[in-house]
Amino acid sequence: MTAGRNVRMLGAVTSAVALIAAFLHASPEARADDTAPVVVQQDFTTSDGVALRTTLTSPGPVAARPTVVEFSPYGNNSQTFSFDADYNYLLVQIRGTGSSRGQFDALGPRTQQDVVEVLDWACTQPFSDGRLALAGFSASAIMLFNSWHLHLPCVKAAVTRSGTHELYRDLLVPGGIQNLVPGAGVLGLIGAPIVLQGGDRVTDPKAAYDAFAGMFTAGVNAGLAHPSLDQWWRDRGWRGDANDIPVLLLDGFFDVESRGAFEAYQALKGDGAHLLLAGGHDGTPAGTDGGAAEAQAWLDHYVLGTANGVESHPRVQLLMSQGDRLRYLQGDFVRRDGADWPLPGTSWVPLHLGARTLSLTKPLLARTQSYATVPSIPTMTDVPNAAIVGAAGLDMITGALPLLTQTLLADLTGLTYTTRALSSSVDLAGPVTLELPLKTSTPNSGIWAVLSDVAPDGSSHPLTVGRLSTSYPGLVPGRSLVQGGDVVQPYGDYSTKQAAKPGQWRTYQVELWPVGNRFQAGHRIRLSLVGSSLASLPSGQPAVHTVRVGGPNGARILVPVLPGGDLAAALGG
Repeated sequence: MTAGRNVRMLGAVTSAVALIAAFLHASPEARADDTAPVVVQQDFTTSDGVALRTTLTSPGPVAARPTVVEFSPYGNNSQTFSFDADYNYLLVQIRGTGSSRGQFDALGPRTQQDVVEVLDWACTQPFSDGRLALAGFSASAIMLFNSWHLHLPCVKAAVTRSGTHELYRDLLVPGGIQNLVPGAGVLGLIGAPIVLQGGDRVTDPKAAYDAFAGMFTAGVNAGLAHPSLDQWWRDRGWRGDANDIPVLLLDGFFDVESRGAFEAYQALKGDGAHLLLAGGHDGTPAGTDGGAAEAQAWLDHYVLGTANGVESHPRVQLLMSQGDRLRYLQGDFVRRDGADWPLPGTSWVPLHLGARTLSLTKPLLARTQSYATVPSIPTMTDVPNAAIVGAAGLDMITGALPLLTQTLLADLTGLTYTTRALSSSVDLAGPVTLELPLKTSTPNSGIWAVLSDVAPDGSSHPLTVGRLSTSYPGLVPGRSLVQGGDVVQPYGDYSTKQAAKPGQWRTYQVELWPVGNRFQAGHRIRLSLVGSSLASLPSGQPAVHTVRVGGPNGARILVPVLPGGDLAAALGG
C-alpha cells in the first residue's frame, strides 16, 4: 500500500469521526432542522507531513453533496462565495497561513501540489458525492490559476473573481515596476491570521519558525530578490491547462488585478469559459448582484446538471462605465456583450500626440517635449490601486473632495494630450497600446501613462493606466496581440534588464490595461504622461523624460473602438 493511500485512508477515517462527532454535539434544534448549518474543522495531512486546516460548512445535517472547495491564505471565515443548500463548502487554509502548518511559499509549487492532494482527498470523503467545484476571489483565485497545469481531480466547474493569470505582470510588478502597496497589503492580510490564530505556535518552536520563515522569505523573494521575470515568478503564473473545466470568470474594469481575468479567459475559452465584468475588488455597480446569480447558475448547470441555459449566455458580458468609476458604482453603466474577448469587430484607432493634442492625423512637424517624473498621487493616476482602497472606504472621502480622483493636479507636472469634444458617443473596450519614442536622463526610470475621460465641465476622470520600466524595451516574440500589423496589446519581455543609456532614444510599447468606457458626446479623450504613483515607489531613479511627437515616427496611442461606434466621425475626421 502506498504512502499516499495510507494518508487518504487515515484522512477518511478522521473525517468520518469528525463529522459524526459534529452531528452528535450539535444542539437538538440543529439536528432537527435540516436547514441549520453545520461547521466542522479538521486537519488534512499532506504527503510531506504538513497539517492543513480545513473547514466544512454544510447546510445540515452533513451529507454527501457536491462540494465547493476554496484555498485561502486569509485564515478562518475567509470564504469568498456563497451558494445555496445544494452544496457543501470546504475552506482550506493553505500551508503556512492561518492555522495551517508548514511554510508559505507565495502560492508556489509545493502549495500547488497541496491543491491536487486536497481535491483527491475531498472527492472521497463522506461529505462529498464525488462532484467538486472550485471557487476563489483574488488570492484564492490566483492559487487555482497557478495550479491549472496539474490535473485537478473530480472538479466539474469553477467560479473565480479577480485573480492574476501571471502574478508578476498582473499585480506585483506590472510593466517591470514594483507595485509596493498591494504587495505589502497582501502580506499583512496573510500575516494577521497567523498571529491571531497561532496561539499554539508559542509552544511549538518549529511551527513558529516555519510561519515566520515562510512569510519573511515570500516578502524578500517577491519584493527584492527577483526584480525580473525569472523562474521563481514563472512558477507562480500560468503554466498550461491540464484540465477541461468550464470556468466563469468575474472581475471589473477598475480592479487591481483586472488584466488577469482577461488573460485567463483567453487561456480557458477552449474549455467553455465565460467572462463577466461586473465588479471585483473595485466594487459592484448599484442595482446589480456582482455576478452572484450567474455564478449560482453556472455551478447548478455544470455540477448538478440543471438545464438553465447559462451555457448559452453571451460568452463575454461587460458592464462599462460612462465617464468615471464613482458614477459607475452608483449604477450609471452601459452593458455590451460579445462572443469573445476582445469583442469581435473591435478596431484599434491610432490617435497621434501633438503639441498638447490627440488627433486622427499625424502632425507634420516633429518636436520634443519633456517632463520630470515627479511621483504622482495614487488616487489621481493609479486607477487599479485607487479602486481597491476606494471600495474599502476611501470613496467616501474622494466623493467629498472630487479633485483627489481627477488627473488635473497630476497633469501640472506631466504632459497631457487631449482630443476635441466628441460629436457622438463612442464605446472603447479592450487593451490599449502607447507607442512612445522616449529618452531618459537616468538609466532606470518609470513610464506612467493614464487614459482619462474629460467631461464637458473640464474634470478629468482616470480610466486605466500603463506602466513600464525604461529597463524593459523589448517584447516577447509571438506573444503580443496584433491587428492589421499593429501591436494592440504588447507582451513585454521582463526577463532581463536592459538599462537605458541617458539620452538614448528608444521606442517603448506601453501596455495599458483594458479600458471599458462609453465616451459620451461632448466628452474628450485624454492621455497623461506623469511620474509613477507613490504606491509604486521605488519605480526607478528620478528622471527627466523627453518624448518625440509629430513627424514620421512620433508617439501615438491605439484605442479599441467597439462596433457601432465611429471615432473618426465623432472627432470630425
